[in-house]
Amino acid sequence: MVDIFKALAEENRLRILALLMVDEMCVCEIENCLNMNQSNVSRHLTALRRCGILEGYKKAQWVYYKINNNFIEKNPDLYAYLTKELKQLASYNSDCEKMASSKLQCLCDVKIKE
Repeated sequence: MVDIFKALAEENRLRILALLMVDEMCVCEIENCLNMNQSNVSRHLTALRRCGILEGYKKAQWVYYKINNNFIEKNPDLYAYLTKELKQLASYNSDCEKMASSKLQCLCDVKIKE
């Protein structure tokens, strides 16, 4: 439990979590949405994955992240609270707009061509 709250005690991790509660994303999409570099995004994702909030899977050379169903099942009250409260983040609406734009740009496909 302590590890979960430590992971949630950082604003960028909350922003990432808010996006992933909408839809799964790859690292490059998260980078684009939050205007962060790959190493920072990966560090935050690692913290969220280590405590069991997120899980990742590989698709081609990209790793996609989503909310871990085990986390939801083991922590239904916390998940419900996060679902409601993360929408109150000042950055939530703009982050979601960037997410929609990132999904349309197919950023992973662009990186393959580079």
